[in-house]
Amino acid sequence: MRLIHAAADLDTSESFEDGELDGIFANHPPDLAHVPYSCYQRYNDLEMIERSKSFYEQLNKRRTVRSFSNEPVNIEVIENIIRTAGTAPSGAHTEPWTFVVVSDNEIKELLRNIIEEEEEINYRKRMGAQWTTDLKCLRTDHIKEYLTTAPYLILVFKQIYRIESNGRRINHYYNEISTAIAAGILLTAIHNAGLVALTSTPLNCGPKIKSLLRRPNNEKLLLLIPIGYPGKDALIPDLSRKPLEDIAVFF
Repeated sequence: MRLIHAAADLDTSESFEDGELDGIFANHPPDLAHVPYSCYQRYNDLEMIERSKSFYEQLNKRRTVRSFSNEPVNIEVIENIIRTAGTAPSGAHTEPWTFVVVSDNEIKELLRNIIEEEEEINYRKRMGAQWTTDLKCLRTDHIKEYLTTAPYLILVFKQIYRIESNGRRINHYYNEISTAIAAGILLTAIHNAGLVALTSTPLNCGPKIKSLLRRPNNEKLLLLIPIGYPGKDALIPDLSRKPLEDIAVFF
C-alpha cells in the first residue's frame, strides 16, 4: 500500500481512540480506474413522480415494533438485507461497518441479561425524570422480551479504523455518520422484505456486548436491531409523522 505524507494539520481526534495514527496510507490506489456509469437508468417526470410517491407510501407504513413472533425467517433474506445496507456511501469508501447477526438462542439470552441488567439501572436513575416521562407513551421499560423472541438480532458496529495484516491502523473517516446511513438503508431493506424491526441503543452495554461477541478494539456498538415478523397481537403507538412543511426548507 502506498505511503502518503501526513498533512501537518490533520485532525484524527474523532476517528482514533486507541493510540496515535500509524501514518497516512491510501485506502485505495491513487490511480484507481473510473468507469462509465452504465447501470444508471433515467425515468421521465411522470415515472419519477409515481415511483417516488409509491416508495414514500410504502415506507410510510414502516413502524417500530416491540412485539415479535418467533416464526423463523429465511437466512437468505437477512443476507440480502445486509448486502443492501452495504451499498451505503461512506467516507473515502472505507465502508466502516460490521453487521453481527445473532440467531443462537443462548447468545440472545446472554445479550438480554446484559441489557436488562443495565436498563433497570438506566430507568431507575441514569435516564432522569424527563427522559422516562417522554418514554411513557411508548410503554417501554427495562424488560426486553423481544431480544429472545425475535428470530434475528442485528448488531451494528462502527469501525473506528481498519487493522491491516501487519497491525497498522488505517483511518476510517466519518465512521459514525457512514454507519448510521447504512443502518437507515438496512431498515428500509427490512421493511421492503416484509419484516419489522426495532432500533435500539443499549445504554452502557457496549463493552459487555462487545466482549460477548468477541469484537475487536476498532469497533464500537452503534445499534441493536431485532428483526422478524410482528407478533400476532402486536400493538404500535398511534403516532403521526411531521408533515413536509415541518421537516423541509426550500430556497
